[in-house]
Amino acid sequence: MKNPFIRIIDKFRKEKTPKQVIKTEPAVEQLALKKSDRIIEVKNITKVFDGVTVIDDMNLAIKRGEFVTLLGPSGCGKTTLLRIIAGFETATDGTVFIENIDVTNTPPYNRPVNTVFQRYALFPHLNVYKNIAFGLKIKKMDKKLIDQKVNAALKMVGLEGYGYRDVTSLSGGQQQRVAIARALVCEPKVLLLDEPLGALDLKMRKEMQEELMAMHKRLGITFIYVTHDQEEALTMSDTVVVINDGVVQQIGTPKKIYDEPANAFVADFIGESNIVSGVMVRDFCVSFLGEEFACVDKGFAKNERVDLVIRPEDISVYPEDSPKGQLVGQVVSSIFKGTFYQMEILASGYQFTVQSTKETKEGQTVRIGVKPDGIHIMKKLRSTNKFFGEVIAEDQVHFCGGDFTFRNTENLEIGASVVAEIGFDGVELTDDEEDGTVGAYVSQTLYKGTYYQVQVYTDTDEDFYIDTKDEWDLGDRVGIKIDPDKLKVERYDPDNEEAKEE
Repeated sequence: MKNPFIRIIDKFRKEKTPKQVIKTEPAVEQLALKKSDRIIEVKNITKVFDGVTVIDDMNLAIKRGEFVTLLGPSGCGKTTLLRIIAGFETATDGTVFIENIDVTNTPPYNRPVNTVFQRYALFPHLNVYKNIAFGLKIKKMDKKLIDQKVNAALKMVGLEGYGYRDVTSLSGGQQQRVAIARALVCEPKVLLLDEPLGALDLKMRKEMQEELMAMHKRLGITFIYVTHDQEEALTMSDTVVVINDGVVQQIGTPKKIYDEPANAFVADFIGESNIVSGVMVRDFCVSFLGEEFACVDKGFAKNERVDLVIRPEDISVYPEDSPKGQLVGQVVSSIFKGTFYQMEILASGYQFTVQSTKETKEGQTVRIGVKPDGIHIMKKLRSTNKFFGEVIAEDQVHFCGGDFTFRNTENLEIGASVVAEIGFDGVELTDDEEDGTVGAYVSQTLYKGTYYQVQVYTDTDEDFYIDTKDEWDLGDRVGIKIDPDKLKVERYDPDNEEAKEE
């Protein structure tokens, strides 16, 4: 069977579009939609549960009639956002608009939306017909009209003749169809789907994906779909919204999300990627792993540090004596995947994942190359860790819930408000949190060539980025230590815009 991402991207890549050079903030792109085009808009939405920020000042506009997928890892805030749109959760801050009407405080039953849940939420004591008719009866609709609408809904989901069946006697796929029919029978303007296929087996999930796409095309209403399944998002959507840690990372078509990831998180989360740190030497030229490569990107500062992504299918493999290819490497492993070989090739200290239709044996020395349009340059999310703090002793500063030693020469009085800055290489993670100054949880680990970049969240909800040679697992409880010689502490200047942004 063909690799699902290759199958999907084969379809996308019939014509490869030029790379965008300067990225526009995703939310700004969406808010640029005309008011008449927007059916859903969330403005500055923040949601905090028990002191933990689940959604952080999010802005998003959804176009009428779109199939939009909210995609991200578990716990990123996508389901919470869906529930806020539906009215099942109230935002801590911010506003929700449906058709330009503020519905922030409107109860769910008065919003023109309906929700399909992962667990179906069917009434086991009611048959199929009565489950679907439930919402219409609540509205006190005429019995004859209810009968017409329920039968039309059953036909729509391919369950004609199932009206008087017991819902508990149905298969998982059939129960999901009943849940969708119940949501659609009330003719909502927006259908919200919260991982509706998660409980189905692979074959049934594929069939339901196709049915949902056909249903969306036929009905023409807006679908907002939540999933953590990248293939599902790429296959079904008009627009994908990638979310992490309650923040929108990128919004775009499936092709753009795959070919043009906005940052290292998106590149790593969508499909397989080779992510490397590099330096943008000049326009159309990037340096990484000790070599300079031609690329198609421009508009970066000279010698700006960047991240770059190369997809496995964009790497070419040549014989050792070939004049082609920029790097020499050795094949570490080679596995046949049906229509291609997936190889791990170690070159210049980095282990590339490569997909090729030609077999290369394990242990062979080869040359590998990548064309300019196969290299995608991304701005780094940040270049350093910065926090607001307070000087508590001559050589100590308090921030992120801990007291850290520093060795600045600047004279700072006790009680002074400061900005503490520490590079990614100045932070150390410990197995035992008691060995660190503060405790934290690992929220992301990204392999970047010769090291791992790890993101952790402290108990005060501040995040650190750390460059380390050690691999850490998501959810690991760790301690944080900071090298006093690498901790820079400066007086906080409220007029310093850069400090404010951090």
